[in-house]
Amino acid sequence: MLKAFYQDELIEAGCDEAGRGCLAGPVFAASVILPKDFEHPELNDSKIITESKRYELRSFIEDHAIAFSVAMVDNVEIDKINILNASFLAMHRALDQLNSKVEYLIIDGNRFKKYQTLPHACIIKGDGKYYSIAAASILAKTYRDDYMTQLHEQFSGYDWVNNKGYPTKKHRDGIKKLGTTPFHRMSFTLLPDQLELEFSK
Repeated sequence: MLKAFYQDELIEAGCDEAGRGCLAGPVFAASVILPKDFEHPELNDSKIITESKRYELRSFIEDHAIAFSVAMVDNVEIDKINILNASFLAMHRALDQLNSKVEYLIIDGNRFKKYQTLPHACIIKGDGKYYSIAAASILAKTYRDDYMTQLHEQFSGYDWVNNKGYPTKKHRDGIKKLGTTPFHRMSFTLLPDQLELEFSK
């Protein structure tokens, strides 16, 4: 079972992102403050939970969190500042939107750009160790999935409804056939063979 918190003296928020490895769409991040007595036997890293369970957990998290927020950095910004900095920026934006005081941050991963003057701890695979990071991973993942599902209605040739912008065969086949969209990350290796891509208007 995951732990409720990393330290118990300060008000703690967990942060995580979703979509770093995608070829298209934004990177999303979430920040979550949970009650000290929060627990849920099925809450864990979003990557090992089924899609239907993720949405079920999202409702539970939003109903029981002291505060939560979700933010994004789009593909244009990603291309300008790189995906690592974009991930940090998305987390900072999520923290900016929190409507509750936070005094300490726990971040999934091994790197983070300091937010204001708040102390933080980077925790490798933290989304499988602490409830608040796991909760943030669920929110970031589901909100991003919703966004990519909506984009699929406009750009149906890339199978985003299923791959959510990750580099699957169907996604890359779509790029080969149709070229890129305004939502593709042009700083990424979109095709392994580096074909010349037609930019869509």
